[in-house]
Amino acid sequence: MLQIDHVELFVPDRYEAARWYERVLGLRVVPEFEPWATGGGPLMISTDEGNTKLALFEGTPAPPQPRTAAFHRVAFRVTSEGFNEFLSRLPEFRLTDAKDQPVTRKSVVDHQKAYSIYFTDPYGHLLELTTYDYAATTRALSGSDGSEVS
Repeated sequence: MLQIDHVELFVPDRYEAARWYERVLGLRVVPEFEPWATGGGPLMISTDEGNTKLALFEGTPAPPQPRTAAFHRVAFRVTSEGFNEFLSRLPEFRLTDAKDQPVTRKSVVDHQKAYSIYFTDPYGHLLELTTYDYAATTRALSGSDGSEVS
């Protein structure tokens, strides 16, 4: 096995979802796979020229149900710089978490070897941004506004 190729997400409108994912996470439509989107196929989006993709299908998103045999969250790995840039843009994004609470810098979770922040897309899919650049992120978080993280 080489890697995970794609994860399928069902959304009401693939292109609207693609615009949200580009604005918030920088994922872009992969041009070579865009013809698949005609006739009900997936709209493939990626940040790495299509090596790992989200496959957006039109449909009704299923609400997350804990402890079921299904995928529950898609986690994206970023650098410390990417993590901090994302945090700086949180007011612009107006994200909420799985409990429909606003996501802020105080939502960052310190896993002692990594930092994560959890949020949902407009369709209820559970998402996570994670960085393993622990030391650099710790320095950036402690120097930002003095607030503690979880």
